[in-house]
Parts: sequence; C-alpha cells; structure tokens
Amino acid sequence: MLEARDVTLAYGGSCILHGVDLTAARGAVTCVMGLNGMGKTSLLKALAGRHPMDGTVTLDGAPLPPGPKARARAGVAYVPQGREVFPQLTVAENLATGFACLPRAARAVPDHVFDLFPVLAEMRGRRGGDLSGGQQQQLAIARALVTRPKVLLLDEPTEGIQPNIIAQIGRVIDRLRRDGGMAIVLVEQRFDFAWGLADHVVALRRGTVIRNEARGGADRAAVLADVSV
Repeated sequence: MLEARDVTLAYGGSCILHGVDLTAARGAVTCVMGLNGMGKTSLLKALAGRHPMDGTVTLDGAPLPPGPKARARAGVAYVPQGREVFPQLTVAENLATGFACLPRAARAVPDHVFDLFPVLAEMRGRRGGDLSGGQQQQLAIARALVTRPKVLLLDEPTEGIQPNIIAQIGRVIDRLRRDGGMAIVLVEQRFDFAWGLADHVVALRRGTVIRNEARGGADRAAVLADVSV
C-alpha cells in the first residue's frame, strides 16, 4: 500500500499542494481527478520523487527515499504526461531503459508486457519517434511495467489517443488491477474513463483534497460536479 500524508509542494513562492493525503491499495485503482492546474500532475511527480516536497510517503509501511531513481528502485513506476519516449531509440531499446533500476539478473522484459501490448512485439525494431501517439503511450506504460513496480503512477494516459487505443489501455489497467500485484494511481481528465476504473476517488481543487472516498460510496453526479468546477 502507498500512503501519502500531508504532502505539500511549492514552486518558488507559490504553494501548489496543500497537505494532500492519499492512500493507494494494491489491487485497486485510485483516481485523482480535477480540472487542469489543480495540482494533479504535481502530486504524481511528488510521489515519484521528481519534486522536493514536505510530508511523508510510505510504501508497505516503509518511508520511501527521496529522488526518482531511489523511488524507482523501491518499486514506484511513473508514466508521465507526454510519455517521454526516446524518439531515436527502438521500441526494444526504449523498454531496456527500464532496466536501470533493476538488479542485473532481472534485466529482461517480462513476457506479460507483450501479452498486454502485442503491437510492441511486432514493432521491437521500430524507432520510438516513428510510432503513433497511441503506440507511444503503450510503449511508455510497457516501459514502466518492465521495472516490475509495486506502484504504477499514470498521468493522463488517454490524452490525445484514438478511441480504440483508449479502450485497450482501459482493459490493460483493469487487468493489472485484477492481477493484484500493484497499486495504481490514475490521473485522468476523461471522467467516464476514470469513473469506470476507479475503486477510490480523490478530487483536487487548487491543490487541496475536496473529496477522498471509495467509489462504491460516492455519488457519480456529485463527483462530476466537484471535478468540473
């Protein structure tokens, strides 16, 4: 389980996150929702160790070390908005960049990665920059899965993606949830997509949590109103 308590983050003199609490359980999808500019991406970057922050973040009860490399080694995988695929590297080479946080004996692409994203098996030799946006998104998620994470952080995975790929990404997230091996934190603007996958809902407004509850006990219309204002 990932637990964040009293997470506060500032850029210069501007406070972006104000004492955010978040819990993400294994085998569940925690969706973070809100309008643009409300602190969702900043929260994921803080959890991934990309931004210095105040507060505590623990994984299975142990404090996570600071910094993105240390957190990746601890089991936190981050799929950023914009994908950050290396355009000149092949699909296989992009996947291999995920090996950096693994011990040498574990540096191989798990078979289930290609089961989840068959197109990547067909395109192993193609450069990342030659892939479509949807294929790049699949590659970015697959690269994160190569690290065998305990926590998967997904930032806007459907942004700019064609509908058939959005549906496939939804099926992948659902399968990862059902496999039960990791906690998934999903930041997503598409409300219906997020609502359909969520086990737990966190709504942010101007860097403050205004809703934090299990989806089963939440009112859909009320949540939609909260994240649309």
